[in-house]
Amino acid sequence: MANAALARALAPILRHGTGTVAVGIVDRATGVTASYGGRTSFQTASIVKVDILAALLLKMQRRHVDLDEDDRGLAAEMIQISDNDAASSLWDTIGGAPGIAAANRDLGMRDTVPDSEAWGLTSTTVTDQLRLLDDLTSPHSPLTAASRRYELSLLRHVVPEQDWGVTAAADPETHPAVKDGWIPSGPEGWWTINSIGVISHAGHQLLVAVLSSEQSSPGIGIAQVKALAKAAAVTVTATC
Repeated sequence: MANAALARALAPILRHGTGTVAVGIVDRATGVTASYGGRTSFQTASIVKVDILAALLLKMQRRHVDLDEDDRGLAAEMIQISDNDAASSLWDTIGGAPGIAAANRDLGMRDTVPDSEAWGLTSTTVTDQLRLLDDLTSPHSPLTAASRRYELSLLRHVVPEQDWGVTAAADPETHPAVKDGWIPSGPEGWWTINSIGVISHAGHQLLVAVLSSEQSSPGIGIAQVKALAKAAAVTVTATC
């Protein structure tokens, strides 16, 4: 029922939109979950940085140590300003593709496949991105409360130029936790445009993931991501 309502809400946007898209949303207040294209795979681009940090935190938990000052600095650069060099360094720290694959098994992310050559080409689904956001917000997560608070605090303080996606659906004067990503894909000049986050809408805490590919330009893709996030947030909160 929720999936059908979401599909109806997205239809007018998709009718005039471009590319391939998927949308997933969870209303924490009611437990309502809805998805469109939930198992369709997309390249992650920079949203994989949320996964990289979660994997790093899991690794440190197993060793019963805190992140050192250098890793904290890299984590802040990777999340808040989306620094790619910082992401590459932490990708190596967690053991590259095998390391993140192992962490994702613990995080319940069954559909995410890390790329051995380039972390941004890791493939994922909105279903897995909702699992990751759940891991950042649920007491049943393999991440400790301290790890969850730390990662969410970074995601709530991304610089303005890195905050353009699902936060469009957030209530004013709230503090969304967000990570956006974009990457050119294919010889046709297409773009992959993604956004995931934890937002407040109509007073409900929502987990939101919007993934897209084959967008003709970043601007067009970003506008579509925003519109899809808004429609999903209105729909899921209206179903309670």
